[in-house]
Amino acid sequence: MAINALAGVSGVSPSTIYSMLNEKSQNPGMVSLKKLCDGLDISIRQFFDCDLFDDLEQEIK
Repeated sequence: MAINALAGVSGVSPSTIYSMLNEKSQNPGMVSLKKLCDGLDISIRQFFDCDLFDDLEQEIK
């Protein structure tokens, strides 16, 4: 899905989505993630139920 199309269905600005994808936004907010999931018609649980998250180390700063 194109970024502009995702922005249209989710209500998240294209610049915010670009920042998330380009890792400029290291900590995207839950509101933005929820909107993206709603636009993709998936739950937050489905979003995080991915092998990519299995090997991440928890980082506390």
